[in-house]
Amino acid sequence: MTTTTPRITTFWDALPERARTALREAATTALIKPGTFLMREHTRGAQVYVLLQGAVKVWVDHAGEIAILDVLGPGDLVGEVEAADGGVRHANVEALTPVEALVVPAARFRAVLDAHPGAAWAVAAVLAERLRDANELRIAHFPDDAERRLASRLLRLTARFGRPGPGGGYEITVPVHQQDLGRWAGMGRRRVAQILAGERVRGGLGMARNMITVRSLDALRRLSGDPDLGPGGG
Repeated sequence: MTTTTPRITTFWDALPERARTALREAATTALIKPGTFLMREHTRGAQVYVLLQGAVKVWVDHAGEIAILDVLGPGDLVGEVEAADGGVRHANVEALTPVEALVVPAARFRAVLDAHPGAAWAVAAVLAERLRDANELRIAHFPDDAERRLASRLLRLTARFGRPGPGGGYEITVPVHQQDLGRWAGMGRRRVAQILAGERVRGGLGMARNMITVRSLDALRRLSGDPDLGPGGG
């Protein structure tokens, strides 16, 4: 079992301390119940959210089919693209768990970026990481590589939400089920179940109703086809 702790550097991690203070002063704090929409697609954005606690899923409705674009957690930024260009929301953002977030009007968010140039680099780092992840998914579609796509989603979940388990490995206590994994990785629930039951994963991962147990990150990296792929890799 790998001993490398997985990690994604979040917006809040990358933000200079003085810019954090300025954002807190510009924001209000919201407590959001599971199932509540922070944003809805096709509406105009007036607010930016910095997640402090909890998890949200970012998804779109494409001709009646749901596609999950990401699952975000503490330290992550939501709504930055619409704040920058004033455009309409490109996706829904829905709370998966109780969420605590800083809510910043878009104009105030831009003012903080103007006053603290290092803050703009934190936003750029977020956009670069998401672009890199989107490119990884595209690569795994051509040719079709369902195992790689699923492994990359599970590695991403572990990096954001994984906590060391009592028996080793990591526990992810976010309600992301097989259907959600399929919607996120671009496949059906049945295909997800087949991959998880396969020899390359068996014993390395367990799924319960509200918990994913990753017993071996190395197994997920092997499934991805690249032992250095994913958070905590080389």
